[in-house]
Amino acid sequence: MRSRHAVRLLVCFLLLCSCALAQSAAGRIRFKVTFQPADGKPASGRLLVFMSRNPPQGGRVQPGLGEDSAVWIASRDVYYAKPGATIDLDPDQLAVPKPFSQAPAGKYWIMPLLDVDGNAAYTTFSPGDQLADAVAFENLDPGKAGEILLAITKRIPQPRAAAATGNVVVEDFVSPALSKFWGRKIHIKAVVVTPPEYKKSGARYPAVYVNHGFGANLQYLQQTARGHLSRMNGGDAPPMIYVLLLQEFPTGTHEFADSVNNGPWGHALTAEFIPYLERKYRMDARPSGRLLTGHSSGGWATLWLQVAYPDFFGGSWATSPDPVDFRHFTGPDLTASPPQNFYRKPDGTPWMLVRMGGKDVMSLEDYARQERVMGSYGGQMTSFEAVFSPRGVDGTPMQLFNRETGAIDPAVASYWERYDISRILRTRWKKLRPLLDGKIHIIVGSQDTFHLEESVRLLEQEAKKLRANMTFEYREGRDHFNLYEGGLAERIAKEMYEVARPKAKAASAAGQ
Repeated sequence: MRSRHAVRLLVCFLLLCSCALAQSAAGRIRFKVTFQPADGKPASGRLLVFMSRNPPQGGRVQPGLGEDSAVWIASRDVYYAKPGATIDLDPDQLAVPKPFSQAPAGKYWIMPLLDVDGNAAYTTFSPGDQLADAVAFENLDPGKAGEILLAITKRIPQPRAAAATGNVVVEDFVSPALSKFWGRKIHIKAVVVTPPEYKKSGARYPAVYVNHGFGANLQYLQQTARGHLSRMNGGDAPPMIYVLLLQEFPTGTHEFADSVNNGPWGHALTAEFIPYLERKYRMDARPSGRLLTGHSSGGWATLWLQVAYPDFFGGSWATSPDPVDFRHFTGPDLTASPPQNFYRKPDGTPWMLVRMGGKDVMSLEDYARQERVMGSYGGQMTSFEAVFSPRGVDGTPMQLFNRETGAIDPAVASYWERYDISRILRTRWKKLRPLLDGKIHIIVGSQDTFHLEESVRLLEQEAKKLRANMTFEYREGRDHFNLYEGGLAERIAKEMYEVARPKAKAASAAGQ
């Protein structure tokens, strides 16, 4: 018969084994996400889980750019999840920056999101998406955390319509050309801002077509519209009609470029939508009264429309445009033969994309991998492919580069050349000179967040070789997001007005 001491030792040993087995059974971090939507309806979409060391803002974990964002993201697709259903998500299968189990121990905030419209790669949170507030986990060790239960309980509501004013109108136009291409009704939308005195004056005005950057939506344009109206009201900008064009599309931004994937957006704008506006509003309805401006992706669209329709528009002011010379596509030279790698320089070091405070903080590879986890379409890279790439045999845009290795497909890169603005100007300048000389103005920060000034400098070199009358300005120390500080919007507005109303410029000069 065993002694009481031996029994105690055996019990302790069994307890230790039990604890070890329990800890082993817990294993690495996994998620079980329960759907409890307020409307009680089944849902499909992209299920994402965000894990961050940074405290959430407004209850939400917001993915960012670079190492300072400190956000881990995992995802999977969900099909017809009924209320009360629980979905397993393994955050080691499709995740960035690494499998979650490799995250160091510490305090984290975790938040689930069901992206029901598939546009999280374009804008993380949008109306209709389902989510829960971020929850704090103290001393979390993702390598040993086991199953974590999350519950989706909220739906992002539809925004309230912006307060209508007599000078701000949302135009919604069904394009015959785009509808024919897609086999269903496709709308061109814009926010139109008329000058404060428009109704009383009876006069005609120049029209400014504004192209927004990646990630914007109609609500953003409505907010921006108030800024244009305020500047005209305060006398900081001359009276013009602003047309804030919406470029948002399921594939990202269509850039108002005709493409085999998105359809004839440039044609629809110039042959259908603008003539419709010119019949409805008192616009100049002549090239000198059709002026273009835009920032970032909108900057590229601005230049593209000017170059593609040189005798239709009277001038373009592009700020921080997406790559205008594909010999520097935020790093790699897409025209090189043999092809370069999209992720790595010839010496093996990474191409860096995001720069903050003069320091590179995120590579092209990191950005592309994050986009891949966020969604299979609608992100910046897939948006470029929807505009520039040929259509694949499966009916989708062909990928420029392999998402795992960064290897560039030379056939796709060759097809992209038809959208290389610098190349178009180099090869067709003799014909384009009388239609474009003096119409192109590019402004970019010397420290652009995405290194976009480097592509602009290549275009400037070509312009000098061609003796082309184009203006290039590098705002010292400015980046992608603070470029407009110091009155740039007001200055551009006045320069545009002087093109449309040369007498106003002459009168101003005479009065000085």
